[in-house]
Amino acid sequence: MASILKSLRLLADPNRVRIVLLLEREELSVAELQEILAMGQSTISTHLSQLKQAGIVEDRRTGKNILYRLKAFGNGTQDQVLDVLRHAVKEIPEAGEDRDALRLALRRRQDKVRSYFDELAGKFGRQYVPGRSWQGLAETFLMFMPPLVIADLGAGEGTVSQLLARRAKKVIAVDNSEKMVEFGSSLARAHGVKNLEYRLGDLEELPVKKGEADVAFFSQSLHHAQHPPRALAEAFRIVKPGGRVIILDLLKHHFEEARALYADLWLGFSEVELRRMLSDAGFESVSTALVHREAEAPHFETILAAGNK
Repeated sequence: MASILKSLRLLADPNRVRIVLLLEREELSVAELQEILAMGQSTISTHLSQLKQAGIVEDRRTGKNILYRLKAFGNGTQDQVLDVLRHAVKEIPEAGEDRDALRLALRRRQDKVRSYFDELAGKFGRQYVPGRSWQGLAETFLMFMPPLVIADLGAGEGTVSQLLARRAKKVIAVDNSEKMVEFGSSLARAHGVKNLEYRLGDLEELPVKKGEADVAFFSQSLHHAQHPPRALAEAFRIVKPGGRVIILDLLKHHFEEARALYADLWLGFSEVELRRMLSDAGFESVSTALVHREAEAPHFETILAAGNK
């Protein structure tokens, strides 16, 4: 009975409960746990160290990785403790998302094709090849895009809007800054871009008619919304049936200075959060993927999400 009490004392921490229940389902590395739980590496390592010292988890090396798993307690103790945790998990709101996040982490582990293309993307541009550039590649990809009405939401000065206008039927650039709208509009006029229209408005109350757009696009703007779910509900309203929403944003991080440096209201979003918000807004066939990681600290990561109406 003493070992049960010792285990329960250690597992009084909600985050250690989440870790144990995840490791019950699958062996995981620190990096995978960090991704699933949206916690810092040092915090997770500390929890794992305490669980390992108590004999609750164990680790094993596979190649360059160290995987953690539950260690059998013996004499039925493990089953008793896990049964208590399964009942207690209802009191931990975050635990409800852990299973979805685990599924995404395992999918990426198995996705060798994506890893291959990630490696190729990382090498692109490191060696000089005449005529090859990201600008040229972007212009080429635009040629695959059919003429659409695109709402660029949180457009800023309109760099992306002007690029999209090269191919789009029409681009509606929305921003809540009068100076940004004025600057972007004058820039579009100066370059003779006639299918780009700037509108002053908020992400949560868009100056766009219902069903006016084919695509709603958030480019590093959703984390500036006061209420991201409301912004996504507005995106659903303005796109036509069969239309899409596309989001480029930051993966959830812990760089608090971003609030002061970049006026960020949210420190990014996890894949699970984006999937849930998109589904709640009414979008279907939701997909997410990590598409970039910055080499310099704090190593911001970019997440791409999409959904259909």
